[in-house]
Amino acid sequence: MAEVATSASSSANSSARSDPLLVVVDPVARRTDGESVRIAKDVLSAGASHTKVCLPDGPEEFARALGRRGSRRPVVVGDDSTLLRAVALLHRQRELAECALSMVPVGSALGLARSLGLPTGAVAAARTVLDGAERRLDLLVDDSDGVVLGTVAIPPLPVPGREDPDHGPGGPGSLRPWLRTCQSLVRTLASARPAPTALAPGAAGPARLRVEVDGSTLVDLDQPVEAVSVTPGAAGAAVVEVRPLSVGAQASPLTVSGRTVTVSGAHFRYRADAVVCGPVGTRTWVAREGAWGLTLPAG
Repeated sequence: MAEVATSASSSANSSARSDPLLVVVDPVARRTDGESVRIAKDVLSAGASHTKVCLPDGPEEFARALGRRGSRRPVVVGDDSTLLRAVALLHRQRELAECALSMVPVGSALGLARSLGLPTGAVAAARTVLDGAERRLDLLVDDSDGVVLGTVAIPPLPVPGREDPDHGPGGPGSLRPWLRTCQSLVRTLASARPAPTALAPGAAGPARLRVEVDGSTLVDLDQPVEAVSVTPGAAGAAVVEVRPLSVGAQASPLTVSGRTVTVSGAHFRYRADAVVCGPVGTRTWVAREGAWGLTLPAG
């Protein structure tokens, strides 16, 4: 793991923040958008009193760098999965309450970063790290000690930006033209086949689940549902939305808020932020108010 320590130049010292930074750059970000990484490092190094840059080669080195931050304020550079990894590590170490994270979003999967209010341009994001303000945010903790910053989705819907084959390790348009042509031909032939009349094994479809919010049953096993979502709300409450299976007229979604949400039934999979989990027979999520801190644009 490469480490580089830099200090702000003498001309910038008067405006530099006094807190030293630990900048941990995800290896995927370095491969996919090295220019944005370079810009972010330059802005942070010029604007902070002292900046230490770590270039881990994998998850173990990433965790080791974050664990050895000392008094430095951690800044992660990467996509949504990088932020999730950092929060999960700090949660397992029981250090989320005392540690405010900062992030420079770099990559193609940035839906969570945008929803949290982070700017996605390298310069604007780096300036937010330097000039922004910490905001305490709610999250969900499940009964396996996993954390959720955005949304739990049942069934596990695809994550935008992760499923398009043209957005592989080489970035947009990285596939060779002849390969894209072949894929287009395959899709055309596949679309000409008759649609299947039944769901394939493992495909998403109506489920029979019991959803309980603070001990009260919102929907039971006798009511098939199309989808369930759980999202951190405000003041330590989770927002639960259940979409019953519609027969004839479209059924209205059921929406309630509560601190504890339990979903149980036949073994099901779910997506927590960008991670597909399961199958499980039951899972409980608890909303925690102001459990983690993120540096966001001031004002």
